[in-house]
Amino acid sequence: MFAGMPSGVNYSELSGSLPAIASLNASYSQASLSLPSPYYAPLPLGERKVISDVRRTFCLFVTFDLLFIAMLWIIELNINKSIWTSLENEVVDYNFKSSFFDIFVLAVFRFLCLQLGYAAFRLRHWWVIAITTLVTSTFLITKVILSDLFNQNAFGYVLPITSFVVAWLETWFLDFKVLTQEAEDERGYLGAVNAACERAPMIFATAVSDGQFYSPPESLAGSEEDLDEEGLGRKAVTEQEKEFVRQGREAMAVVEQILTQEENWKFEKSNDQGDAVYTLEIPFHGKTFILKALLQCTAELVYQEVILQPEKMVQWNRTVSLCQILQRVDDNTLVSYDVSAGAAGGVVSPRDFVNVRRVERRRDCYISAGMGTNHNSKPPHGRFVRGENGPGGFVVLKSSSNPSVCTFIWVLNTDLKGRLPRYLIHQSLAATMFEFMSHLRQRINEVQLTYR
Repeated sequence: MFAGMPSGVNYSELSGSLPAIASLNASYSQASLSLPSPYYAPLPLGERKVISDVRRTFCLFVTFDLLFIAMLWIIELNINKSIWTSLENEVVDYNFKSSFFDIFVLAVFRFLCLQLGYAAFRLRHWWVIAITTLVTSTFLITKVILSDLFNQNAFGYVLPITSFVVAWLETWFLDFKVLTQEAEDERGYLGAVNAACERAPMIFATAVSDGQFYSPPESLAGSEEDLDEEGLGRKAVTEQEKEFVRQGREAMAVVEQILTQEENWKFEKSNDQGDAVYTLEIPFHGKTFILKALLQCTAELVYQEVILQPEKMVQWNRTVSLCQILQRVDDNTLVSYDVSAGAAGGVVSPRDFVNVRRVERRRDCYISAGMGTNHNSKPPHGRFVRGENGPGGFVVLKSSSNPSVCTFIWVLNTDLKGRLPRYLIHQSLAATMFEFMSHLRQRINEVQLTYR
């Protein structure tokens, strides 16, 4: 399937005493990020529209559907007899085989369902139009097979065909234009919010500037008190901060245990790049997904792009819409607010998460482990479904034989909440992990080209 773990990596060393890894070159960090200068004031975010332009166009097209079918039916009523006589024949004395009235009612049905779903309730899912198109197609095909419309006049052809074509045009427009464009607009807006947050002052006065990397100190063996005294000396003070540190260490311990149990990982699927997704049942936390991939780049590059600055990941990772650092607790621990993009073709709507993350540098690997938590600045709200992450994170393993390659492992344990079928969630998570790797490889290629 693909090459295994780099030779020379001993998982038992993960909890041992390991020396420091040199910090990355400052010029390298500045060139690869391409961030806006902090000396320029951020552009003000525009006021968001209640309903997007493309959705308004769709609603107008739905109205046109009703009016156009109504006009064709009225013309049909006036062909041979007076309109009142024809209305009596087709409505009062309704006959499925000869009446056009039901085609008009079908247009009214589409109009009401689509306007309620996508104008009144502003749904961002295709299930409403899927129902209306299915009902329309089934009814029209049945009517064409069983009715005598073709023996009456030209409208026996025009009305069913027009109604059928317009219904499918509405489906195409919503799926490929409305939902796609709104997803892009949402991503752009959240990206702008994220950029504004990045340029805003951080909670700590010693926050890192855009031209620097926040690089946690290497992990050393010893007591928890010793770990708090590393690096710049920033340490948890309040009980809440100490709880964040405890959660980060708990997540780190679980991730380390998962790494030592590779023989128990259950293979799920792989892709053409050789990436593989495994699962492992974790006591008290349930099913955990593990992605393992071999990357043709240094471990330091992945460490920079994925672990060091999670808030910058939205610039290249389309599976994430927003990542905002809420608080830096100590030199190794931070709390972030993350918003995932929709998945499974829009079936799984965007979720937001509040996570505590612990980052550690070690001799043979880099680890970022975290889990869901609560933070006063980001309580749940109605815009997103609040998901909850169990222990998980990213691990980058260096190869002792070839420094230009590394092994990347993503441990994911999450509860998306909401009423979603479990099999759909599992399919969505595996697909999201593969999509993330595609974006990561593209980002790595872009950075490597910069230095060639």
